[in-house]
Amino acid sequence: MSVRVRFAPSPTGGLHLGGVRTVLYNYLFAKHHGGEFIVRIEDTDQTRFVAGAEEYIFECLKWCGLDPDESVKHGGDYGPYRQSERKPMYRKYAEALVADGYAYYAFDTPEDLEKMREENRSEENPSPQYDHRIRKKMRNSLSLTDDEVKQLLADNTPHVIRIKMPENDVVSFTDMIRGDVSFQTGLVDDKVLLKADGMPTYHLAVVVDDYLMKITNAFRGEEWLPSAPVHLLLWKYLGWESSMPKWAHLPLILGPNGKLSKRDGAKYGFPVFAMNWKDPKTNELTEGFKEKGFIPEAFVNMLALLGWNDGTEKELYSMDELIANFDIKRVHSAGAKFDYEKAKWFNHEWIKKLSVESLKLNVKEVLATEGIDAVDEAKLEKIIELVKERCTLLTDFVQHAGFFFKAPATLDVEAVKPKWTEEKKQFFELFAEKLNNLSVWDLHSIEQLFKDIAAEKNIKAGELQLPMRIMLVGGKFGPAVFQIAELIGKEETVTRIQKALTAF
Repeated sequence: MSVRVRFAPSPTGGLHLGGVRTVLYNYLFAKHHGGEFIVRIEDTDQTRFVAGAEEYIFECLKWCGLDPDESVKHGGDYGPYRQSERKPMYRKYAEALVADGYAYYAFDTPEDLEKMREENRSEENPSPQYDHRIRKKMRNSLSLTDDEVKQLLADNTPHVIRIKMPENDVVSFTDMIRGDVSFQTGLVDDKVLLKADGMPTYHLAVVVDDYLMKITNAFRGEEWLPSAPVHLLLWKYLGWESSMPKWAHLPLILGPNGKLSKRDGAKYGFPVFAMNWKDPKTNELTEGFKEKGFIPEAFVNMLALLGWNDGTEKELYSMDELIANFDIKRVHSAGAKFDYEKAKWFNHEWIKKLSVESLKLNVKEVLATEGIDAVDEAKLEKIIELVKERCTLLTDFVQHAGFFFKAPATLDVEAVKPKWTEEKKQFFELFAEKLNNLSVWDLHSIEQLFKDIAAEKNIKAGELQLPMRIMLVGGKFGPAVFQIAELIGKEETVTRIQKALTAF
């Protein structure tokens, strides 16, 4: 069979770093094997649905360059790709499980369930489960007579369908990352498969949809490992065991104190979402890598190495190289520690690596956020080439390139004050005057004039470069000062010197 993998997010909020890595590993595996990557929206829990979240997920994938082959937006032969639109098909599978004795109707009310927890709670068992030890004491088709069950169903009594987990079996599978994994079924509760509103839970929907969509490989986070025995049994009970996808449970991404969370981002000042996410209910804004100034090539490269390597010391990979080298068996089973400084290193290396043409649009966008939106294309290309090695984030281009288009709003006068003299003032007055008459405007001519006047005034040229830099850019940064003067032009250079003299 052709390889078919899927990413199945719930539209409940921002797309976490771990979610994007799951997408990436699915995508790389599919493309490495010439297969298809599918996005399926798992919106069975309507109480957690958040408006705008589905659109946000697709925007993130597009920014990362991880476009699916099939989805609600891209179409395909195995739709619908939104689970809420597949609702009618799930009940027949749940009913078939009941008919075959693998599942049962449960008519328990919320009050019944709470009473069960209260009566069975103990120090050894603080969170009692609805399992083989409890189910015969509850209100379900295992404890009620057939006639009672038929009457309850005829009366449309609210009910769920639960899987009947075996009391004392062992189920096993081979994980593509972790090897052989086994579970005692008696330790797992009887999960709800079909809710009272007719919507499936994740457990039923993921098995039915993976079967109908012919998914060959299922990669998901290791937090889903405890659910694996339920899914293994559903594949078996529905008669689809031979079609079950090969599974791989990906390691956690770790923050400073365990699993990486958005609270870590807020506390330590780094993003944990791919793009900015604003919660429509709370208006809380969670910053994303894109808005922080990351380029997608670096973001994807960094994510790929959070838990995987190809066995070499190589660190910089293009998407094509990742696709060519990716092997799911080289994903580590241990958690991967996220290091924000290393993430910035990847971004810096990719900014240096990318062509001016590749960077230009992104740089224009960040400059526009500072009101610099009417830029000369040829001039911008020269400036990007000149400053890109100084920029770690795209937002750094505001500091390192913005002054080429817009005079600095403030000047670091304090850096100049200790060594500022009347002689230096007179030097710059004369320099500005003679710049107006310079016939050839290039960095060599500007530098030569600067040195000639310094020698005439008996001032070391080196002592004059810092004041000159602050006059042109506002602070102690930027490329060679005469290159700056050449690019901002004669009139702007003279104007900035004269304004700075007043400020000094």
